[in-house]
Amino acid sequence: MQLAQRISSINEPQTIKMAKLSRELKAQGVSIVDLSLGEPDFRTPEHICEAAIKAINEGYTKYPPVAGYPELLEAISLKLKRDNNLDYPPNQIIVSTGAKQSLANAVLCLVDPGDEVIIPTPFWVTYASQVQMAGGVVKYINCGIDNDFKLTPEQLEANITSKTKLFMFSSPCNPTGSVYSREELAGLAEVFMRHPYVNIISDEIYEYINFTGHHQSIAQFDELKDRVVVINGMSKGFAMTGWRMGYLAGPAELVRACDKLQAQFTSGANTIAQRASITAMLSDLSATYKMVDAYKERRDYFIAALAKIPGIKINMPHGAFYAFPDISSFYGKTDGETVIENDTDLSMYLLNKGHVTTVCGSAFGDTQCIRLSFATSMTNLREAVKRMGNALGQLK
Repeated sequence: MQLAQRISSINEPQTIKMAKLSRELKAQGVSIVDLSLGEPDFRTPEHICEAAIKAINEGYTKYPPVAGYPELLEAISLKLKRDNNLDYPPNQIIVSTGAKQSLANAVLCLVDPGDEVIIPTPFWVTYASQVQMAGGVVKYINCGIDNDFKLTPEQLEANITSKTKLFMFSSPCNPTGSVYSREELAGLAEVFMRHPYVNIISDEIYEYINFTGHHQSIAQFDELKDRVVVINGMSKGFAMTGWRMGYLAGPAELVRACDKLQAQFTSGANTIAQRASITAMLSDLSATYKMVDAYKERRDYFIAALAKIPGIKINMPHGAFYAFPDISSFYGKTDGETVIENDTDLSMYLLNKGHVTTVCGSAFGDTQCIRLSFATSMTNLREAVKRMGNALGQLK
Protein backbone atom coordinates (compact mmCIF):
# COMPACT_ATOMS: atom_id res chain seq x y z
CA MET A 1 0.00 0.00 0.00
CA GLN A 2 1.37 3.41 -0.99
CA LEU A 3 0.49 6.07 1.55
CA ALA A 4 -0.26 9.68 0.69
CA GLN A 5 2.69 12.04 0.70
CA ARG A 6 1.03 14.28 3.28
CA ILE A 7 1.26 11.60 5.96
CA SER A 8 4.64 10.22 4.91
CA SER A 9 6.23 13.64 5.44
CA ILE A 10 4.97 14.00 9.02
CA ASN A 11 6.99 12.67 11.94
CA GLU A 12 5.65 11.25 15.18
CA PRO A 13 5.66 13.97 17.89
CA GLN A 14 8.76 13.68 20.08
CA THR A 15 6.61 14.07 23.19
CA ILE A 16 4.78 10.86 22.33
CA LYS A 17 7.96 9.09 21.22
CA MET A 18 9.72 9.79 24.52
CA ALA A 19 6.68 8.65 26.48
CA LYS A 20 6.77 5.34 24.57
CA LEU A 21 10.48 4.85 25.30
CA SER A 22 9.81 5.61 28.96
CA ARG A 23 7.05 2.99 29.13
CA GLU A 24 9.32 0.41 27.49
CA LEU A 25 12.02 0.91 30.11
CA LYS A 26 9.45 0.81 32.91
CA ALA A 27 8.17 -2.50 31.52
CA GLN A 28 11.74 -3.82 31.90
CA GLY A 29 11.69 -2.88 35.59
CA VAL A 30 13.70 0.35 35.29
CA SER A 31 12.68 3.16 37.64
CA ILE A 32 11.93 6.17 35.44
CA VAL A 33 11.08 9.74 36.40
CA ASP A 34 8.95 10.98 33.52
CA LEU A 35 9.18 14.71 32.78
CA SER A 36 8.15 14.39 29.15
CA LEU A 37 4.38 14.77 28.97
CA GLY A 38 2.52 18.05 29.35
CA GLU A 39 -0.40 16.72 31.37
CA PRO A 40 -1.71 17.85 34.76
CA ASP A 41 -1.12 15.20 37.40
CA PHE A 42 -4.29 16.21 39.25
CA ARG A 43 -7.69 14.56 39.04
CA THR A 44 -10.47 16.43 37.28
CA PRO A 45 -12.28 18.47 39.99
CA GLU A 46 -15.14 16.53 41.55
CA HIS A 47 -17.90 19.01 40.67
CA ILE A 48 -17.03 18.62 36.98
CA CYS A 49 -17.11 14.83 37.21
CA GLU A 50 -20.47 14.99 38.96
CA ALA A 51 -21.82 17.15 36.11
CA ALA A 52 -20.76 14.44 33.65
CA ILE A 53 -22.56 11.74 35.64
CA LYS A 54 -25.64 13.95 35.79
CA ALA A 55 -25.49 14.40 32.00
CA ILE A 56 -25.43 10.63 31.48
CA ASN A 57 -28.38 10.15 33.82
CA GLU A 58 -30.30 12.88 32.00
CA GLY A 59 -29.77 11.19 28.65
CA TYR A 60 -27.25 13.47 26.91
CA THR A 61 -26.07 10.60 24.74
CA LYS A 62 -27.29 11.60 21.28
CA TYR A 63 -25.61 13.59 18.51
CA PRO A 64 -25.03 17.22 19.54
CA PRO A 65 -24.99 20.23 17.21
CA VAL A 66 -21.71 20.34 15.28
CA ALA A 67 -20.68 23.67 16.81
CA GLY A 68 -21.63 22.60 20.33
CA TYR A 69 -24.60 22.80 22.66
CA PRO A 70 -26.03 26.34 22.77
CA GLU A 71 -25.66 26.35 26.57
CA LEU A 72 -21.94 25.62 26.29
CA LEU A 73 -21.39 28.27 23.62
CA GLU A 74 -23.15 30.76 25.87
CA ALA A 75 -21.03 29.67 28.86
CA ILE A 76 -17.82 30.16 26.86
CA SER A 77 -19.07 33.57 25.72
CA LEU A 78 -19.68 34.54 29.35
CA LYS A 79 -16.25 33.22 30.35
CA LEU A 80 -14.47 35.24 27.66
CA LYS A 81 -16.21 38.40 28.86
CA ARG A 82 -15.70 37.63 32.55
CA ASP A 83 -12.04 36.62 32.41
CA ASN A 84 -10.72 38.39 29.31
CA ASN A 85 -13.12 41.29 28.64
CA LEU A 86 -13.60 39.89 25.13
CA ASP A 87 -16.96 40.07 23.36
CA TYR A 88 -17.61 36.89 21.41
CA PRO A 89 -21.30 35.98 20.98
CA PRO A 90 -22.15 32.26 20.66
CA ASN A 91 -22.21 32.42 16.85
CA GLN A 92 -18.49 33.29 16.95
CA ILE A 93 -17.56 30.19 18.98
CA ILE A 94 -17.23 26.51 18.07
CA VAL A 95 -16.27 23.61 20.33
CA SER A 96 -14.18 20.70 19.07
CA THR A 97 -12.55 17.45 20.14
CA GLY A 98 -9.71 19.15 21.98
CA ALA A 99 -7.85 22.40 21.32
CA LYS A 100 -5.70 20.48 18.83
CA GLN A 101 -8.72 20.02 16.57
CA SER A 102 -9.64 23.66 17.07
CA LEU A 103 -6.19 24.59 15.80
CA ALA A 104 -6.44 22.19 12.87
CA ASN A 105 -9.85 23.56 11.92
CA ALA A 106 -8.52 27.11 11.88
CA VAL A 107 -5.38 26.27 9.91
CA LEU A 108 -7.23 24.23 7.29
CA CYS A 109 -9.83 26.96 6.87
CA LEU A 110 -7.26 29.76 6.52
CA VAL A 111 -4.17 28.38 4.76
CA ASP A 112 -3.94 27.62 1.05
CA PRO A 113 -1.01 25.84 -0.61
CA GLY A 114 1.95 28.21 -0.84
CA ASP A 115 0.76 30.58 1.90
CA GLU A 116 3.45 31.57 4.39
CA VAL A 117 2.78 31.01 8.08
CA ILE A 118 5.05 32.67 10.63
CA ILE A 119 5.77 30.63 13.76
CA PRO A 120 8.15 31.99 16.41
CA THR A 121 10.38 29.32 17.89
CA PRO A 122 10.28 27.54 20.26
CA PHE A 123 6.73 26.45 19.39
CA TRP A 124 4.36 23.62 20.19
CA VAL A 125 5.22 20.65 17.99
CA THR A 126 1.86 20.37 16.20
CA TYR A 127 1.74 23.88 14.68
CA ALA A 128 4.19 23.20 11.86
CA SER A 129 2.73 19.80 10.99
CA GLN A 130 -0.75 21.26 10.66
CA VAL A 131 0.49 24.02 8.39
CA GLN A 132 2.36 21.51 6.23
CA MET A 133 -0.74 19.32 5.92
CA ALA A 134 -2.62 22.39 4.66
CA GLY A 135 0.08 22.95 2.04
CA GLY A 136 1.43 26.07 3.72
CA VAL A 137 5.05 27.13 4.03
CA VAL A 138 6.33 27.55 7.59
CA LYS A 139 8.57 30.53 8.27
CA TYR A 140 10.33 30.21 11.63
CA ILE A 141 11.63 33.12 13.69
CA ASN A 142 14.15 32.14 16.34
CA CYS A 143 13.51 33.60 19.81
CA GLY A 144 16.32 32.65 22.17
CA ILE A 145 16.60 32.27 25.91
CA ASP A 146 18.28 35.66 26.29
CA ASN A 147 15.02 37.30 25.16
CA ASP A 148 12.93 35.01 27.36
CA PHE A 149 11.98 33.11 24.17
CA LYS A 150 9.69 35.95 23.07
CA LEU A 151 9.31 37.59 19.68
CA THR A 152 10.12 41.28 19.25
CA PRO A 153 8.18 43.65 16.98
CA GLU A 154 11.35 44.21 14.95
CA GLN A 155 11.72 40.48 14.27
CA LEU A 156 8.07 40.23 13.27
CA GLU A 157 8.25 43.21 10.92
CA ALA A 158 11.35 41.87 9.21
CA ASN A 159 9.73 38.53 8.42
CA ILE A 160 6.33 39.52 7.06
CA THR A 161 6.09 39.32 3.27
CA SER A 162 3.33 39.65 0.70
CA LYS A 163 2.82 35.87 1.00
CA THR A 164 2.29 35.89 4.77
CA LYS A 165 -1.20 34.63 5.54
CA LEU A 166 -1.03 33.62 9.18
CA PHE A 167 0.88 34.02 12.43
CA MET A 168 0.68 31.33 15.16
CA PHE A 169 1.87 31.55 18.75
CA SER A 170 0.98 30.63 22.33
CA SER A 171 0.99 32.60 25.57
CA PRO A 172 1.60 31.16 28.09
CA CYS A 173 3.91 29.19 25.84
CA ASN A 174 4.49 25.51 25.42
CA PRO A 175 7.42 24.64 25.66
CA THR A 176 9.04 27.63 27.34
CA GLY A 177 6.47 28.90 29.84
CA SER A 178 7.02 32.43 28.53
CA VAL A 179 4.12 34.85 28.97
CA TYR A 180 3.59 37.97 26.86
CA SER A 181 2.66 41.11 28.77
CA ARG A 182 0.10 43.58 27.50
CA GLU A 183 2.89 45.93 26.47
CA GLU A 184 4.67 43.21 24.51
CA LEU A 185 1.46 42.21 22.75
CA ALA A 186 0.75 45.86 21.97
CA GLY A 187 4.12 46.09 20.24
CA LEU A 188 3.28 43.09 18.05
CA ALA A 189 -0.20 44.46 17.42
CA GLU A 190 1.24 47.68 16.00
CA VAL A 191 3.11 45.62 13.41
CA PHE A 192 0.04 43.60 12.49
CA MET A 193 -1.96 46.81 12.02
CA ARG A 194 0.42 47.73 9.22
CA HIS A 195 -0.22 44.37 7.53
CA PRO A 196 -4.00 43.88 7.40
CA TYR A 197 -3.80 40.66 5.35
CA VAL A 198 -2.09 38.69 8.15
CA ASN A 199 -4.35 36.58 10.38
CA ILE A 200 -3.38 35.59 13.92
CA ILE A 201 -3.95 32.36 15.84
CA SER A 202 -3.50 32.91 19.57
CA ASP A 203 -3.22 29.61 21.46
CA GLU A 204 -4.28 30.36 25.04
CA ILE A 205 -4.76 26.83 26.37
CA TYR A 206 -2.49 27.58 29.37
CA GLU A 207 -4.36 30.78 30.25
CA TYR A 208 -5.10 29.86 33.86
CA ILE A 209 -1.61 28.49 34.57
CA ASN A 210 -0.14 31.97 34.76
CA PHE A 211 2.14 33.08 37.58
CA THR A 212 2.30 36.77 36.59
CA GLY A 213 -1.25 37.80 37.33
CA HIS A 214 -3.97 38.48 34.79
CA HIS A 215 -3.79 36.75 31.41
CA GLN A 216 -3.41 39.00 28.38
CA SER A 217 -4.83 38.15 24.95
CA ILE A 218 -3.86 39.78 21.67
CA ALA A 219 -7.59 39.73 20.84
CA GLN A 220 -8.05 42.67 23.21
CA PHE A 221 -6.86 45.10 20.54
CA ASP A 222 -9.97 46.19 18.65
CA GLU A 223 -8.06 46.94 15.45
CA LEU A 224 -7.10 43.25 15.20
CA LYS A 225 -10.28 41.63 16.50
CA ASP A 226 -11.58 40.59 13.08
CA ARG A 227 -8.29 38.80 12.30
CA VAL A 228 -7.60 37.05 15.62
CA VAL A 229 -8.54 33.43 16.32
CA VAL A 230 -8.48 32.54 20.03
CA ILE A 231 -7.87 28.87 20.82
CA ASN A 232 -8.55 27.48 24.29
CA GLY A 233 -9.91 24.41 26.00
CA MET A 234 -10.45 22.42 29.17
CA SER A 235 -7.36 20.20 29.27
CA LYS A 236 -4.82 22.25 31.19
CA GLY A 237 -6.74 24.62 33.47
CA PHE A 238 -9.28 22.01 34.56
CA ALA A 239 -7.14 18.83 34.39
CA MET A 240 -9.43 17.44 31.68
CA THR A 241 -6.93 16.16 29.09
CA GLY A 242 -8.79 12.93 28.44
CA TRP A 243 -12.16 14.64 28.03
CA ARG A 244 -11.00 16.13 24.69
CA MET A 245 -12.73 19.46 24.80
CA GLY A 246 -11.44 22.59 23.07
CA TYR A 247 -12.94 25.70 21.59
CA LEU A 248 -12.27 28.42 19.06
CA ALA A 249 -13.50 32.02 19.17
CA GLY A 250 -13.11 34.24 16.13
CA PRO A 251 -14.83 35.98 13.23
CA ALA A 252 -18.26 34.54 12.41
CA GLU A 253 -17.19 33.73 8.85
CA LEU A 254 -14.34 31.56 10.10
CA VAL A 255 -16.54 29.83 12.68
CA ARG A 256 -19.04 28.93 9.94
CA ALA A 257 -16.17 27.51 7.87
CA CYS A 258 -14.91 25.46 10.82
CA ASP A 259 -18.43 24.16 11.41
CA LYS A 260 -18.55 23.05 7.75
CA LEU A 261 -15.14 21.35 8.01
CA GLN A 262 -15.76 19.72 11.37
CA ALA A 263 -19.04 18.28 10.13
CA GLN A 264 -17.00 16.19 7.69
CA PHE A 265 -14.34 15.08 10.21
CA THR A 266 -15.84 14.47 13.66
CA SER A 267 -19.27 16.12 13.76
CA GLY A 268 -19.91 17.49 17.26
CA ALA A 269 -17.65 16.99 20.25
CA ASN A 270 -18.41 14.47 22.99
CA THR A 271 -21.78 15.21 24.59
CA ILE A 272 -20.87 14.26 28.16
CA ALA A 273 -17.67 16.33 28.05
CA GLN A 274 -19.68 19.27 26.72
CA ARG A 275 -22.18 19.16 29.59
CA ALA A 276 -19.35 18.86 32.12
CA SER A 277 -17.60 21.81 30.48
CA ILE A 278 -20.63 24.02 31.05
CA THR A 279 -20.18 23.43 34.77
CA ALA A 280 -16.43 24.05 34.52
CA MET A 281 -16.94 27.34 32.68
CA LEU A 282 -19.56 28.72 35.05
CA SER A 283 -18.38 27.39 38.43
CA ASP A 284 -16.03 28.88 40.97
CA LEU A 285 -12.40 28.52 39.87
CA SER A 286 -10.96 27.73 43.29
CA ALA A 287 -10.05 24.15 42.26
CA THR A 288 -8.11 25.51 39.29
CA TYR A 289 -6.29 28.10 41.38
CA LYS A 290 -5.35 25.42 43.91
CA MET A 291 -3.65 23.47 41.12
CA VAL A 292 -1.89 26.63 39.92
CA ASP A 293 -0.56 27.28 43.43
CA ALA A 294 0.94 23.78 43.41
CA TYR A 295 2.51 24.35 39.99
CA LYS A 296 4.07 27.58 41.20
CA GLU A 297 5.57 25.87 44.25
CA ARG A 298 7.03 23.20 42.02
CA ARG A 299 8.33 25.75 39.54
CA ASP A 300 10.08 27.77 42.23
CA TYR A 301 11.86 24.68 43.53
CA PHE A 302 12.60 23.11 40.15
CA ILE A 303 14.05 26.16 38.41
CA ALA A 304 16.27 27.01 41.38
CA ALA A 305 17.49 23.40 41.61
CA LEU A 306 18.20 23.11 37.87
CA ALA A 307 20.12 26.40 37.94
CA LYS A 308 22.55 24.84 40.44
CA ILE A 309 23.55 22.06 38.02
CA PRO A 310 26.81 23.13 36.30
CA GLY A 311 26.36 23.63 32.57
CA ILE A 312 22.62 24.34 32.61
CA LYS A 313 21.41 27.80 31.59
CA ILE A 314 17.82 28.52 32.49
CA ASN A 315 15.29 31.34 32.60
CA MET A 316 12.21 31.71 34.79
CA PRO A 317 8.99 30.46 33.15
CA HIS A 318 6.02 32.63 34.11
CA GLY A 319 3.28 30.27 32.94
CA ALA A 320 2.41 26.70 31.92
CA PHE A 321 4.35 23.91 33.67
CA TYR A 322 7.58 23.59 31.70
CA ALA A 323 11.24 24.37 32.08
CA PHE A 324 13.22 24.83 28.87
CA PRO A 325 16.91 24.98 29.82
CA ASP A 326 19.75 25.60 27.40
CA ILE A 327 21.98 22.52 27.59
CA SER A 328 24.29 23.28 24.67
CA SER A 329 27.32 23.52 26.97
CA PHE A 330 27.33 19.72 27.10
CA TYR A 331 27.75 19.32 23.34
CA GLY A 332 31.02 17.61 22.48
CA LYS A 333 31.34 16.07 25.95
CA THR A 334 31.34 12.39 26.82
CA ASP A 335 31.05 10.04 29.79
CA GLY A 336 33.52 7.68 28.11
CA GLU A 337 30.79 5.75 26.30
CA THR A 338 28.35 8.27 24.86
CA VAL A 339 29.33 11.45 23.02
CA ILE A 340 26.77 14.25 23.23
CA GLU A 341 26.51 15.94 19.84
CA ASN A 342 23.08 17.55 20.10
CA ASP A 343 19.86 17.89 22.10
CA THR A 344 18.55 14.49 21.01
CA ASP A 345 21.71 12.82 22.25
CA LEU A 346 21.36 14.56 25.60
CA SER A 347 17.69 13.57 25.98
CA MET A 348 18.54 9.94 25.22
CA TYR A 349 21.54 10.08 27.57
CA LEU A 350 19.37 11.37 30.41
CA LEU A 351 16.85 8.62 29.70
CA ASN A 352 19.33 5.75 29.46
CA LYS A 353 21.90 6.89 32.06
CA GLY A 354 19.88 9.15 34.36
CA HIS A 355 16.52 7.39 33.87
CA VAL A 356 14.78 10.75 33.47
CA THR A 357 12.49 11.29 30.49
CA THR A 358 12.75 14.68 28.75
CA VAL A 359 11.95 15.98 25.25
CA CYS A 360 14.63 17.30 22.89
CA GLY A 361 14.29 20.98 22.08
CA SER A 362 14.60 20.44 18.34
CA ALA A 363 11.07 19.02 18.44
CA PHE A 364 10.00 22.55 19.34
CA GLY A 365 12.34 24.31 16.95
CA ASP A 366 15.28 24.97 19.30
CA THR A 367 18.33 22.70 19.10
CA GLN A 368 20.01 24.25 22.15
CA CYS A 369 17.43 23.20 24.75
CA ILE A 370 15.37 20.37 26.21
CA ARG A 371 11.87 20.50 27.67
CA LEU A 372 11.11 19.32 31.20
CA SER A 373 7.58 19.19 32.62
CA PHE A 374 7.04 19.96 36.29
CA ALA A 375 3.45 18.70 36.19
CA THR A 376 4.47 15.97 38.62
CA SER A 377 5.04 15.59 42.34
CA MET A 378 7.73 17.36 44.34
CA THR A 379 9.11 13.91 45.20
CA ASN A 380 9.58 13.15 41.52
CA LEU A 381 11.11 16.55 40.83
CA ARG A 382 13.66 16.17 43.63
CA GLU A 383 14.60 12.71 42.37
CA ALA A 384 14.82 13.97 38.78
CA VAL A 385 17.17 16.81 39.75
CA LYS A 386 19.40 14.40 41.67
CA ARG A 387 19.56 11.95 38.77
CA MET A 388 20.16 14.66 36.19
CA GLY A 389 22.91 16.22 38.26
CA ASN A 390 24.67 12.87 38.65
CA ALA A 391 24.36 11.95 34.96
CA LEU A 392 25.41 15.36 33.63
CA GLY A 393 28.28 15.46 36.09
CA GLN A 394 29.84 12.46 34.32
CA LEU A 395 30.15 14.37 31.04
CA LYS A 396 33.65 15.77 30.57
